[in-house]
Amino acid sequence: MENLLSRFYRYVAIDTRSDERHNRCPSTAGQLKLAALLNEELISLGLADVTLDDNGYLTARLPANTEQEVPAIGFIAHMDTAPDFSGKQVKPQLVERYQGGEIALGKGVEYLSPREFPVLRNYLGQDLITTDGTTLLGADDKAGIAEILTAIACLQAQPEIKHGDIYIGFTPDEEIGRGANLFPLDRFPARWAYTVDGGELGELEYENFNAATATIEVRGNNVHPGTAKGIMVNSQTLAAQFHAAMPEAQTPERTEGYEGFFHLIGLQGSVEKSTLTYIIRDFDMDDFARRQSFLANRVMEWNARLDQPRFTLTLQESYRNMREMVEPHRHIIDIAEQAMREVGVTPLIKPIRGGTDGSRLSFMGLPCPNLFTGGHNFHGKHEFISLQSMEKAVATLVAIARLTVTATSSN
Repeated sequence: MENLLSRFYRYVAIDTRSDERHNRCPSTAGQLKLAALLNEELISLGLADVTLDDNGYLTARLPANTEQEVPAIGFIAHMDTAPDFSGKQVKPQLVERYQGGEIALGKGVEYLSPREFPVLRNYLGQDLITTDGTTLLGADDKAGIAEILTAIACLQAQPEIKHGDIYIGFTPDEEIGRGANLFPLDRFPARWAYTVDGGELGELEYENFNAATATIEVRGNNVHPGTAKGIMVNSQTLAAQFHAAMPEAQTPERTEGYEGFFHLIGLQGSVEKSTLTYIIRDFDMDDFARRQSFLANRVMEWNARLDQPRFTLTLQESYRNMREMVEPHRHIIDIAEQAMREVGVTPLIKPIRGGTDGSRLSFMGLPCPNLFTGGHNFHGKHEFISLQSMEKAVATLVAIARLTVTATSSN
C-alpha cells in the first residue's frame, strides 16, 4: 500500500491537464513529462519492449512466466486530467481512518461533507485521499496508472502466480476524446484489454454512451445601440432563447442510468456572433440518432421564423457504445467478475455515463471493458479516493492475470 500511495502522489504532482484548443498530440507538455517519468519507471521495473513515441503513447510488456499458451491481455490508463478544472500544483491530503463528518480541504475554505456527498458514509474507517480544495485530485486516471504499475510489481514479486504476456498502455488526451486516435495497436498485440478508469469499488462496465458534439453558431447584426431599433439582431439573445427552449428534463443533472441528455458545455458570444456547444449522449443508437435529428430540426425551425437563416449546426460524432463489440466476448467480463469476487469485491456492473479509450479501442478490434479505480467526484475540487479501494483494484488486476491462465487451461 505504501508503494501504491507514493506512486500516486508522484503522478498527481505533475500537471497533465489536456487542452482541446491544441491539435498537437499530446495537447499539453505536462503529459509528456509524466510519460517520461513513467517510461523510466517501466524500464526500472525491467519490463520488455518499453516504447514512448513522439505522440506520448507509452507501451510495455510484462513477459509471460508460464510455458502454457495463454492469450495476451492488456491494462490501459490515461495520463491527462480534465481540461475544465485546474490540475496544477495538486496538494493531496490523506485522511487516515475517516471517522465521519465534514473533511476540511486545505485551510478549510472548502469542505467534503456527507450531507452533500452521502457516499462518504460508505468509507468510515478507511484512508481517504482528497484535494486541498483548489484543484482536482487527478485520480482520473492517475489512480489507474498507479494501480496498474503496482499490480505489475506484485506479479514480479510473486513468480508463483502464473500469467501470460501482459501489455501496458498509457495514453494522452483521453479527456478530450482523442486517447485512442493514435493508439499503437501494432505495439499492443493483446487479445483483449481492460481500461482501469472507473469510479467506485467494484465498477465493471462494458457499455457506454454514444456521443456527439453539436456546435450551433448564431449570426447577429451589430449596429450602434442608439440607432438599433428594427436593425440590430443580438445573437446572444437568440442563443439564450434557443437554449431556454431546450428540453429541461433532458440534462445531466436531471437524468441517470440509461437516460440520455443534451448538455450545454459552452456559450460564448457577442452581439454579432454567438456559439452554443452541446454534447449529446444516449446509450441506444436509434435514440442517439433521434437526438441529433431533434437539434437539426430545431435549427431549421428557428431559421424559418427569422428574417433570414441565422443558425448553423455542425455535428461531430465522438464515440459509440462498445457493448456490441465486447458482449460477444463474454469471457472477458466473466474473468473480471470472478477476479473481483475472489479478492472480496462485489461486482457492480453498470453503464458508463461517459466514455473511455476502451470504447474507441473496442471498435478498433481490441475488446476493452472498464474497471474501477475507487474514486469519486472526478473533475472537480471534491474529488477523493479510498486507499483501500485502490488496493482492491491492484488485487483485482493480479487476479485477472492469474485467472486468464486458469480460464485458458479449463478450455
